[in-house]
Amino acid sequence: MTDVTQLEQRISVAMDRIERGLGTMAEQAADLETGVDAAGLATQLDEERFANAQLEERVKALKERQDTKITELEARVIAQRDQMAALDTELQRLRASSADLREVNAQLRTAASEGVAEPELINRAMMAEVEALSAQRASESAEVDAILKELKPLIKEA
Repeated sequence: MTDVTQLEQRISVAMDRIERGLGTMAEQAADLETGVDAAGLATQLDEERFANAQLEERVKALKERQDTKITELEARVIAQRDQMAALDTELQRLRASSADLREVNAQLRTAASEGVAEPELINRAMMAEVEALSAQRASESAEVDAILKELKPLIKEA
């Protein structure tokens, strides 16, 4: 960003010099009568214009590069936000299934302490455990995906 600022300052200085040069053209015309070289002044003006054009091109290139980098960073932030949302969804699912598993296990313990064996409770406990395991696997998979997406650019750079 400081390069752009420096280039803008240099362009401003060059433009000021050009304006001063054009402002004194009348004086220089009078000096022509006294022997001042008009061709030399025209050459200097052309050189200043050329330098000014070069500086403007450099500023334009820097701005384009900066805009490209900003676009890339914004896309990366959006991708990371989506990954975090997916990971959060899977973690919420894991928490809900764990809570359900704890509740069913408590009911199963109560039934076992009373000496009552309820096949429905056992079946429900098994289903809750399977759901908890699949939710855990899904959350781990989402976490691995997030890690891999972060590592891929680093591997490409290396």
